[in-house]
Amino acid sequence: MSKKTSPAGGTETVVYQSSLQLSTAALGFLGDLLRGHLKKIRSRWRKLPTGKIATIVLAVLRHDHRLADMAGGNHISATTVRRWVLEAIELLAARAHCLERVLKKVIRTGGHVVLIDGTLIRTRRRAGADNRRNYSGKHKAHGLLFLALTDDKGRLLWLSAARPGRSSEITTARYNKLVERLRAVELGAIGDLGFVGLDDDTDNPWSSPATKPPAPSHSSLRRSRSIS
Repeated sequence: MSKKTSPAGGTETVVYQSSLQLSTAALGFLGDLLRGHLKKIRSRWRKLPTGKIATIVLAVLRHDHRLADMAGGNHISATTVRRWVLEAIELLAARAHCLERVLKKVIRTGGHVVLIDGTLIRTRRRAGADNRRNYSGKHKAHGLLFLALTDDKGRLLWLSAARPGRSSEITTARYNKLVERLRAVELGAIGDLGFVGLDDDTDNPWSSPATKPPAPSHSSLRRSRSIS
């Protein structure tokens, strides 16, 4: 039995149009990174201009467009799109600031406290042993957990590396040694209830998380039951 690798007769490529909400600043920033990278590695030719490559990469990263769809609409292969996406991820990751540099910048600008919170970036369900690692019981979804530090006005300062979705915020903070790093520069932090118990030094607290609501008393429970 012979195998046929050519398309079936009478088939045609269908191209569809879609609207992407991308800012000019984001496209220009990624395009400049790609142009600088190509100049550095002395690559004189790509199948598409850098501006078009930036649009394709952002469509995949921000809107989760399928590689095959983006490849078919631009007359390139899905492997090429994947290579461009991975290349852009490496360039963007190299621009990220390390935590120590960020904290020292906060001190230089007169800051005394940062805000800390965690977020789950949802992903597709994975097969095999990685399936349970990325499942968050809190959110009832698969994803990767990130910790973020912002200044007192909510501007993003630092984002941690991805952790499995089953990890908690307090475990991720301990993994990144946030308490030690904040104390080293004498900075405080404000977090939510997910960080209660992270710092056990009552004499020199590093954070002031929201306090847990007091447990209802027996008298209040009896009053609520009588009202209901």
